[in-house]
Amino acid sequence: MATAVELAGGAPPPVGPLARGNRALTAAGVMLASTTVSTLGLVALAELRGSPAATLQRGVVAEVLGVESPVAVFPPLGRQSSDDDHDDDEGAPPAPVEGRGPGEDVEHGLHRVSVPAKPMNNEGAVPLPGGAIGGAQLSRVSRTPWPTTTAEPTVVVPSDTGALPLGRGMWLYLPQEVEGGDVDALVTRAEKVGLTHVYVRTGSSRQGFYAQQYMDELLPKAHAAGVRVYGWDFPYLDDVDADVARSLAAIAYTTPSGDRIDGFAADIETPAEGTNLSAEGAAAYGERLRAAVGPTYPLVAVVPRPSPNRQADYPYHAIIPPYDAVAPMTYWLNRQPDTDVINDVSYLSQFGKPVVPIGQAYDGAREGGRPGPPPAEEIQRFLSAAQQVGAVGASFWSWQHATEAIWGAIETAPEFRWEAKAPTDLRSDQVRALQAQLTKLGHPVPASGAWDDLTTSALQAYQARARLTESGILDGDTLSVLLAPFNPALPLG
Repeated sequence: MATAVELAGGAPPPVGPLARGNRALTAAGVMLASTTVSTLGLVALAELRGSPAATLQRGVVAEVLGVESPVAVFPPLGRQSSDDDHDDDEGAPPAPVEGRGPGEDVEHGLHRVSVPAKPMNNEGAVPLPGGAIGGAQLSRVSRTPWPTTTAEPTVVVPSDTGALPLGRGMWLYLPQEVEGGDVDALVTRAEKVGLTHVYVRTGSSRQGFYAQQYMDELLPKAHAAGVRVYGWDFPYLDDVDADVARSLAAIAYTTPSGDRIDGFAADIETPAEGTNLSAEGAAAYGERLRAAVGPTYPLVAVVPRPSPNRQADYPYHAIIPPYDAVAPMTYWLNRQPDTDVINDVSYLSQFGKPVVPIGQAYDGAREGGRPGPPPAEEIQRFLSAAQQVGAVGASFWSWQHATEAIWGAIETAPEFRWEAKAPTDLRSDQVRALQAQLTKLGHPVPASGAWDDLTTSALQAYQARARLTESGILDGDTLSVLLAPFNPALPLG
């Protein structure tokens, strides 16, 4: 009979192509097929003293993956035991399992892992502390016999570098006014409309980091549905160090389910909104935040739309460099959505960052705009022009203000829709978005919008990391992995 280590919080992920949004995958930084570990003769240890922890020999990481990220193993890794290993406890009731979440049922047949009386030599091992950033709890042991046949290679989500908020998104401000505070209704609408991501406000200089309770409910449900969640914060820049510390608290916050936000957006406003804006202060905030989260964590700069007047007095050149993408607030008010977004994307493209404009889905009359939320026709014009001018995604401010007509326009729009197709069948904007995402994920390729050999090679390299068929085609399995939420890697120090 075999003893199999499982990820705490549920059954092991299925063998074969990854189901989109699999929560079990989001809990681990790097995952290894158990057959690989067995072949190398390595052993997983589980400790039930304090927080559960597991270790794997560093040689697995270095030799197999060439990385030193946290590692989890699935399908469950079994050790062959003698027939009388469990003779004395057959039929015994399961003992309590440490480290399980609130309200989580203990499955029949699960029991504590016995720590060997004679400690094994763990020199050079990679620790996997339960609850650590990017880690996974390995606190359960299944007594179900494990098949002796060789398991199919397991698809993984490469998580050593985070993903950009590409596709279509929506901004959340006051949770109680978003679908009446019903997170399930929020997720249902996001799936129906085809949103790939949402932004949730996590705090500000005036209010601190306050979104923990809402994130505890939103993140696991959104991630289970395949919807990424990016945090956003309003730093007033009176105390740059305090602003950075608060932002880091939101970035590192881990829910009881083991979920973290998929990236972070900094809303750098103007003095009119109360911000102590200077080129030096805004640049220091972005640079210190980048230094703290490392080079691969997804950071988005939210900036005012670069109107001709704003270009002269807003320090775009100082603010944008530390970020991975830039999101201009393209609220057209009494102007036109297509001309505004063409201006904004064209101007910001000079910084060499993907541009993901934020469109207007609210009543702008108080700001001098036309009364009422924009009609569906303006939403469509915004999306169409953004796609044509080179944006790689778009979102709207904000969920609580959007009318049913606006939701309908977003749902039916063809722009910024991810699709699994052959290279010759993808639109230019779809190719450009894929190229931008592959670059962020560690496989650089110019975002030209034209499929070429470099794009094929970059996609094949990503597929190899994900243990997919290296087809060089954006097939369904590849798209599922590419869009799956996960906890981006963060420095453990």
